[in-house]
Amino acid sequence: MTALKRALVTGITGQDGSYLAELLIAKGYEVHGIIRRSSSFNTERIDHLYKDRHDPNARLFLHYGDLGDGSSVATLLARLKPDEIYNLGAQSHVRVSFDIPEYTGDITGLGAVRLLEAVRDAGISTKFYQASSSELYGKVVETPQRETTPFHPRSPYAAAKAYAFYITQNYREGYGMFAVNGILFNHESPRRGETFVTRKVTRAVARIQAGLDDYVYMGNLDAVRDWGYAPEYVEGMWRMLQADEPDDFVLATGGNFTVRDFVVTAFEHAGLDWEKHVKFDERYLRPTEVDALIGDAGKAERDLGWKAEVDTEQLARIMVDADIEALKHEGKPWIDQPELKDWPRLDLPRP
Repeated sequence: MTALKRALVTGITGQDGSYLAELLIAKGYEVHGIIRRSSSFNTERIDHLYKDRHDPNARLFLHYGDLGDGSSVATLLARLKPDEIYNLGAQSHVRVSFDIPEYTGDITGLGAVRLLEAVRDAGISTKFYQASSSELYGKVVETPQRETTPFHPRSPYAAAKAYAFYITQNYREGYGMFAVNGILFNHESPRRGETFVTRKVTRAVARIQAGLDDYVYMGNLDAVRDWGYAPEYVEGMWRMLQADEPDDFVLATGGNFTVRDFVVTAFEHAGLDWEKHVKFDERYLRPTEVDALIGDAGKAERDLGWKAEVDTEQLARIMVDADIEALKHEGKPWIDQPELKDWPRLDLPRP
């Protein structure tokens, strides 16, 4: 019997991690994820993938660990010897990174080198994917941005991602590791966290339509972003690790939408007048703003056969519909949801 390919995913409980886990399991992988120990579970996005660890069809296994703890990472890698590693774990909220810059640098930046060094020290032949970000471009010098565009980070988050980007390149060039950077422009979905601007907007639309709220408070509506659909982007991550040679790639739609455009599309889809419900709050402004991020994914299309299909307007409508539907079930106890009853709340599965 052919052994299953084994993948290790950090940040598996997040938006991208959950979609990536689904994709890898569908492709026949055994998927292992790292989660931080907490007094409460944060596994809602992957609960539907779980099977009891004694089930012969089990393909998802979770392990306690932390990107801030090099010893736990090294021990886990030496034991699992994964074929592929996807480093999606990070303190990933740009605005919050200004409030906790040291922690952001430790997890988002140094977390990558802890993984890379653990791979090198274990002497295993593992392909490594580093989740880079369009925030690297910051104060942009050209539009659209591509792999050759210089970086100018404008937040502690972006600065930490820059370190992770360059250390990944360094391990590729210095040690011959199959290590790649995916420079992903904004990619969203109904699984996006509620504090991120797109989900904040679509969730507010659902609540306002239902009569639960009257307003949503926003910061800079003029910022331009290139928003795509997260499930398509995790396919791009996987394709990068299937290439013959390691390289760095931009994933983007090439779209040109302001935050205001997203707001207008979302409210109009629900039959609402956005100007009656959106108010400005300066607390949501960043100390240093990134004005326009628009990506050129031509290299990914040529070399990987990857191209975004869902544009920003479609994305906004998908997210609004999902939040309207989710609101109907908000507050429902997990024990009453049939698909969650079998999740073990007191222990984690082990391989």
